[in-house]
Amino acid sequence: MTHGLTDAQFLNMVASFLGPYYLVLALMNGVAALYLWQSGTAKTWYNIRAGEQTFPFTSAIVWLLLGFIFVILAPLAWSGHGAWMPSLPESVREAINRSTGPVVYSVGTVVLLSILFFCRRFFVQPTVAWIVWNLMLLLLGLSMPDRDFYEIIAKPDNVPIVMLVLLLAYFTWLATYRAVINDDRIARGEAPLEALDNEKVLVWPDLVYTELICMIGLTAFLIFWAIALPAPLEEPASSVKTPNPSKAPWYFLGLQEMLVYFDPWMAGVVLPSMIVVGLMAIPYIDFNKAGNGYYTINQRKFAYVIFQFGFLVMWVTLIVLGTLLRGPNWNFFGPYEFWDSHKVEALNNVNLSQIFWEQWLDRPLPAKPEMAFVPAYLPSWLHWLQPVGQFFGVVFGREILGTLLVLFYFIALPPIMALTVFRKYYQRMGLIRFMLMANLMLFMASLPIKMVLRWVFNLKYIIAIPEYFLNF
Repeated sequence: MTHGLTDAQFLNMVASFLGPYYLVLALMNGVAALYLWQSGTAKTWYNIRAGEQTFPFTSAIVWLLLGFIFVILAPLAWSGHGAWMPSLPESVREAINRSTGPVVYSVGTVVLLSILFFCRRFFVQPTVAWIVWNLMLLLLGLSMPDRDFYEIIAKPDNVPIVMLVLLLAYFTWLATYRAVINDDRIARGEAPLEALDNEKVLVWPDLVYTELICMIGLTAFLIFWAIALPAPLEEPASSVKTPNPSKAPWYFLGLQEMLVYFDPWMAGVVLPSMIVVGLMAIPYIDFNKAGNGYYTINQRKFAYVIFQFGFLVMWVTLIVLGTLLRGPNWNFFGPYEFWDSHKVEALNNVNLSQIFWEQWLDRPLPAKPEMAFVPAYLPSWLHWLQPVGQFFGVVFGREILGTLLVLFYFIALPPIMALTVFRKYYQRMGLIRFMLMANLMLFMASLPIKMVLRWVFNLKYIIAIPEYFLNF
């Protein structure tokens, strides 16, 4: 996209976007200041004394000042001059690249979401949310002058992903904001917000007119989008020249990322099937009927945490990882790092059986058992026992440690959960529903467990039986 452009040409191209971008941010904060001032909802942060008079320094003034700052940044960015264009210092970008890695990314997202959950009453405050929103957009603007960052973000088929992430952040905040308000109202014995506006409207004309207006607006938006951004069409497919990296559509990048940690049959068949089965089973295993028709967290904490972890951590973050941080040869790159196709990371991935036999016991890996001889006097239909016996010889011989760990994880751990942490859930759900829920949870948790094991210990498979296409 920017190949063949000099630094001056690249900066001029970026300046044509950043100038209007900062003006939009200035207008956004100006409108927010005007709204707070006219509605009288501006909060006084502190009072300024000038003699005998006191002037309140309100949040409306803060957003107005922030808008002026963006107004100042707009012409500097529009100039296209490298010395004047606002950008992140190179030392900061290098520090981010060095500190960013798969472990930091995955663990960091879990920690961040945990902080947002436990401190949700602080982060749902409109003032705090507005500050975070401005910081996100400012960081995006300061990162655009970096050529490597721009190459990734401004790619036509990646622009919608960035917009989806920003929209997802907003609507997640909005739902949490309403849930916190409802939880406070319910604690005071009041009805939730949704119960205050339960007036029924007709499908025709109210709903149909609204849908028609939205359809016209969306069509106009897509027309301007098609004019502004060229279609991300590449050259015709060729078997002798494949893209590097070769990526699936964005909505399948989570599955493609799973292929790094699981066998293809597991990542492409078993786990997606478990996702579908789990979604179908939710109405049958959910015993908590509270929270239907209104936002709440306190009444549905368990369901809320499981959904947010499964959707945000195990799906959205994997899509972002595969789209923006996975480069040539499926290597991990920092957000400001050049996607070098010659980058090779030597990964000595080993199986658990190799660690157990060769490193811990200092013994060679046991060979695959030979086919047992079946006496001639036995009927021929018993010959199927030969491969079965050989299979179990591998499972409980060479792969004995991995087999025991997997059996403990999926068979012994659910009863332990029922007797300890999830005892109340087991008593209310019963055996069948609880076992179904527990195994679905364990399958979901197996992905982050395998990710950490791969990144920290270079562990490829816990059970590795390629002879029978069984790897886990």
